Amino acid sequence: ERMLMAGNQLGKTLSAAFEVAMHLPGKYPDWWVGKRFNEPVRWLAGSESAELTRKGIQRLLLGPPEQEAQWGTGAIPKADVVDWARRQGVPDAVATINVQHHDPSGKPDGISSVQLATYDQGRTKWQADTVHGVWFDEEPPEDIYFEGITRTNTTLGPVMTTLTPLMG
Repeated sequence: ERMLMAGNQLGKTLSAAFEVAMHLPGKYPDWWVGKRFNEPVRWLAGSESAELTRKGIQRLLLGPPEQEAQWGTGAIPKADVVDWARRQGVPDAVATINVQHHDPSGKPDGISSVQLATYDQGRTKWQADTVHGVWFDEEPPEDIYFEGITRTNTTLGPVMTTLTPLMG
């Protein structure tokens, strides 16, 4: 479990986006000493609402939400974005981003994905999947936090929280 807690507009969400964007395609810089995944991964990431997830996580991973032609200009390289599934009822929002994964030699070896969820959907929308990592952008309710941790029990992957401590 990791937490990056700091003031507003200091790069917390940006730093987490770039870490997730390394894990999804399996492309790590030589200097990276953190966890590495040598197989396609599944991530779960979310924030307080669909609108905030779109404006934060989605924008930084994929590109400007309101400019689909620019999707692929975020932290995930356009060449690695395979496709995405749209979120119902929220303009310009996606529910899942699928990314080409590469083995350590650089050869494509499958598809990774990140599912975008929200806290206002409740704990049950966070359950059932086994994932390699979870990213909470802003402080989640306790039941959702523990549900997210449970999703990584078998993979022992990272659980990251980026937040400004507004709730105490």
